[in-house]
Amino acid sequence: MRLPLIALCLAGVLSGQSRWSEKAAKEWYAKEPWLVGSNYIPAGAINQLEMWQQDTFDPLWMETELTWGEKLGMNTMRVFLHDLLWKQDPTGFRHRIDKFLSIADAHGIRPIFVLFDSCWDPYPQVGPQRPPKPGVHNSGWVQSPGAASLQNPADYDRLRQYVQEVIGAYRYDKRVLAWDLWNEPDNTNDSSYGKLEPANKVELVKALLPQVFAWARAMEPAQPLTSGVWKGDWSSDAKLSAIEKIQLDNSDVISFHDYGKPAEFEARIRSLERYNRPIFCTEYMARGNGSTFEGSLPIAKKYKVAAINWGFVAGKTQTYLPWDSWQHPYVDREPAVWFHDIFHKDGTPYRADEVSLIRSLTEGATGKVKGRKGKGRK
Repeated sequence: MRLPLIALCLAGVLSGQSRWSEKAAKEWYAKEPWLVGSNYIPAGAINQLEMWQQDTFDPLWMETELTWGEKLGMNTMRVFLHDLLWKQDPTGFRHRIDKFLSIADAHGIRPIFVLFDSCWDPYPQVGPQRPPKPGVHNSGWVQSPGAASLQNPADYDRLRQYVQEVIGAYRYDKRVLAWDLWNEPDNTNDSSYGKLEPANKVELVKALLPQVFAWARAMEPAQPLTSGVWKGDWSSDAKLSAIEKIQLDNSDVISFHDYGKPAEFEARIRSLERYNRPIFCTEYMARGNGSTFEGSLPIAKKYKVAAINWGFVAGKTQTYLPWDSWQHPYVDREPAVWFHDIFHKDGTPYRADEVSLIRSLTEGATGKVKGRKGKGRK
């Protein structure tokens, strides 16, 4: 495989772009309210493809759900895109993104768009998606790029076009908050699809991830770029993996995931403060794991860390079920406690006290802030 040569060529083409300075990142963040939201997918979609494809795109339902988010005081949502959607129908995909942004904007919500994702099924296909596996957490979510494209350098120029055309279309759009370039890039899905993953997946991602940052940076978006660290020990540079170093060294704003108890959540924040940049927690809240709204959200507010929990409305992703459902599907029982998600599909809160807590913390702290044109970088 000629991957190193291709990577070097791409790096040469895209040289000259720079990461936001600490000063520029802080000045951008100082104009933002405290950011609170959820990882968002409509209850009727099993994955990113079903959310966005023409036949299953459901703006009326999105309107309903984002109304619930607005009433909680949420002002952002983290939303996953997919490279195959752009390959399948770039014009239609952009039209649907525009529609979603208009709906979100009407509710004071600015999404963080995720372009790539290494989690769950490594073999995505466009078209009708399979139904959920009974009793299994997130049984239909798909990776982007899939294993076939990740292993095929001939596909990399298509991936570049996807990144640059999407960001290029919205790089000055005040409705977009940020770009999360790659979700958990070194996740090998050991407890679910691990046997189907390329043996050299981490090495392939390690070579491609810097180029994804370069492709995105070449478009000079007004919004910051990031990719969140999610495992390991980030307390010193010596403890970082190679991919974590790429993520942290290239992100304009630092982002992370944490599904641990409050003390761990706060320790994670403290370990990342040394980067002297805004901090986003782009995934948290797994009740059965000790990660809760009452435990983590007040800490996030204390440090003005953006807080974006996993799961909004319980639906086809079945993320109210715990991770261990992959080994022991919940086909004959309900979980003792919901793992993720805030609402039932009819809009009833899973826990009314959680909804009250979120509202009390967001009241007066979050708000509808229109984005600003310009590059926002120095």
